[in-house]
Amino acid sequence: MAGDDSIRGLREALAQTPDNVPLRKLLAETLLGFGRADEAEQEFREALSRDRNNAELKLGLARAFEQQGKSSHAIVIVEQLIKERDTPAAAYLLHSRLLFQQGDIEFAVTEYRRAVSEDESLRDPVFAAELGVDADEKSDVVEGKVRAAWNGEDDSSSPSLSSVERPKINFGSVGGMDALKEEIRMKIIYPLQHREMFAAYGKTIGGGILMYGPPGCGKTHLARATAGEINAEFICIGINDVLDMWIGNSEKKLHELFDYARSHQPCVLFFDEVDALGASRTDMKTSASRHLVNQFLAELDGAKSSNEGVLILAATNAPWHLDPAFRRPGRFDRILFVPPPDEPARADILRLHLTGKPVETIDHGQVARKTKDFSGADMKAIVDQTVEAKLREAMKTMRPIPITTGDLVSAAASLKPSTKEWFTSARNYALYSNQGGLYDDILKYLKLK
Repeated sequence: MAGDDSIRGLREALAQTPDNVPLRKLLAETLLGFGRADEAEQEFREALSRDRNNAELKLGLARAFEQQGKSSHAIVIVEQLIKERDTPAAAYLLHSRLLFQQGDIEFAVTEYRRAVSEDESLRDPVFAAELGVDADEKSDVVEGKVRAAWNGEDDSSSPSLSSVERPKINFGSVGGMDALKEEIRMKIIYPLQHREMFAAYGKTIGGGILMYGPPGCGKTHLARATAGEINAEFICIGINDVLDMWIGNSEKKLHELFDYARSHQPCVLFFDEVDALGASRTDMKTSASRHLVNQFLAELDGAKSSNEGVLILAATNAPWHLDPAFRRPGRFDRILFVPPPDEPARADILRLHLTGKPVETIDHGQVARKTKDFSGADMKAIVDQTVEAKLREAMKTMRPIPITTGDLVSAAASLKPSTKEWFTSARNYALYSNQGGLYDDILKYLKLK
């Protein structure tokens, strides 16, 4: 294919001049154009390692994140870009798209207008129509507001509960994390298993736990395993399950999710990327976003209905963006740091991912020692890369070829831990915005305390 040929040619040229930043940028943009965003991300990162202050490269990396659905990663970069001088106009357009995905339509309109005013070529009629920019009187959406809501109409539907599941995994399926498991047992599992004991101390069944840490370290997996431990229904809630462009519908969807959980006790509600739903109200530019946060807080409080038997877990990669009110006792009153797995945990994760695959005798400890700072997702990537290489060999002989320790060590050597970038940002917050010692666990992990 022509696309493959052009990418191959660029890679060959880059092999001769690996420090050629414009050439690497061209390769990254070409990969992005062909939908190979994960490869583009790596090339943008390589280029940035050689030219750290290049705004075009930062924007390209944000676009690669956005294509992969890593919205929180993308918006961190874009928010930094728009604070700098000589911001590329395309950064405002990308910011508008990300805001639109988060449901902040009115601010998205503002950013779209700014992008187009600086560069007319960025005008996108389809996106503008979704935003309601320059809409006529027949349009449903006008300048980010929904006309039907003003007329008292309600064209919404109940939130889909197709994501309700009853997980078959439990804590035995989670490598390491022993301290975290014990915290969850004390807060959520033991109150269900020993009702009389906890009732004697006046402790109710339910409550909230907020897990934070670098991506790929098992927060979602641990939440699902928690539901499996107590044979409870599990609902994984992302921002798309709640945010709605129709005014008032986001609050309604959130209320219906809590109502469902209250009527199906015990039930685990898991909010992924909770900072997107509960961002700090002082940073918000629209009243609609603040109303959603207020609704979320009211639901956590059980203001009108008891939350006993509703187990609320949440995860975030950016706890510093979460509204402080969520940390009040009775809401998310346990804030748990989920670090990259330690050496024994990495060995356990490796065993889990190798289960059922053709292997020789594996020295899991040796691989674990070679993978300092690797996340659980990184460990899975090692196995996936090793399996792909073995499949290429096996297809030649049509016989399974066992995986060896050397195969895994080689794969690990070709990968870099994905957690380091997160710790770069987290370190600054832990050092300079650590009111009340919230991020002391980060400092301890980094051996700064």
